[in-house]
Amino acid sequence: MTVSSTDLGTVRQPIESAHGLPNAHYIDPTVFAEERQAVLFDNWAGLAVTADVPEPGDAVPISFLGMPLLLIRDKSGEVRVFQNTCRHRGMILVEEPRKIEGAIRCAYHSWCYATDGRLVSTPHVGGPGQNTHAGIDRALLGLVEIRSHVWMDVVFVNVSGNAPPFEEANADLIARWAEYDKPLFHGGADSRFQLDVACNWKLAVENYCESYHLPWVHPGLNSYSRLEDHYHIEAPGLYSGQGTLVYRQLADADGTVFPDFENLSAKWDTAAEYVTVYPNVLLGVHRDHTFAIILVPQGPEQTVEHVHIYYASPDTSPDLRAKNTEQWKGVFAEDVFVVEGMQKGRHAVHFDGGRFSPAMDGPTHLFHDWVAAQVQRSRAMSQAAE
Repeated sequence: MTVSSTDLGTVRQPIESAHGLPNAHYIDPTVFAEERQAVLFDNWAGLAVTADVPEPGDAVPISFLGMPLLLIRDKSGEVRVFQNTCRHRGMILVEEPRKIEGAIRCAYHSWCYATDGRLVSTPHVGGPGQNTHAGIDRALLGLVEIRSHVWMDVVFVNVSGNAPPFEEANADLIARWAEYDKPLFHGGADSRFQLDVACNWKLAVENYCESYHLPWVHPGLNSYSRLEDHYHIEAPGLYSGQGTLVYRQLADADGTVFPDFENLSAKWDTAAEYVTVYPNVLLGVHRDHTFAIILVPQGPEQTVEHVHIYYASPDTSPDLRAKNTEQWKGVFAEDVFVVEGMQKGRHAVHFDGGRFSPAMDGPTHLFHDWVAAQVQRSRAMSQAAE
């Protein structure tokens, strides 16, 4: 199969006649590599959260679609993302999460970098005992910084560097959730978990976007936040998801609930919204907590879902936090058999991408259309360059 062999024409039709993405976009390594660049590297993709590096000097190596990256909070407190390779011979710099007390030192030839990426030491580069050389300009050989932006505590990266500024690309959603532009406090170790799922990452997005499956997959949730209480969130070319008009706060036995975020409008007394920030970040907002799910593809048919839960205050009940985490873990776990089942279904050679319910599948169709648009744009650019 060649990179440009999938037909995306039917994907980009109006929902009444559109088909879903072809099977190859879920199972074929060549198409996965194409989407790696066109969908994930060329746009603002979620990488991690700043809570992964809470203190200055904290550093976490991350393999993102095979690319070695380094998430670090520099000595001034700024969160940065660098390519995790020495500028000398390409040696990996940081192998395990750790605190950088002094400089980032390459284990190969001991070139050293400051936490802000500057190359600060090149031992013997000019010969024994000579730590400088006219042909080695340290100012030009700092770590390669990956364009990044933090929103809702998520660290987004644009690997290619070609996307519009994050604030421009996501202006509509930022405005929609402007009331949540305030400090978010990660719940800590009891408010993070991950799910390893045997499916293509896009299936996790598609399932998250819609509420159509609630009565059958989430009967407990549907018992009080019913299908008919939900509404679509549709911003073509930008994001999509769902909202509910009925949000029930979690409470302890004595009726204690989490503190609310301050100065929210009355809408949020009973509402909650769940949106996919294209391509791979799933966000949820409520009156008393938010969450972020970062989907990290491990290949065409494997995905790791990194889940993080946030609160309005750092002072929340550990027991209630643990209860909330278990509740969400249970909800998200209920989806696993669905996305894994759809993944298996993509190996049916006569499956044509499926059809959409015009009344119920709008958010998912918008995601398919957006992915297809990114791939088509990339193909057109490649053809123009030939």
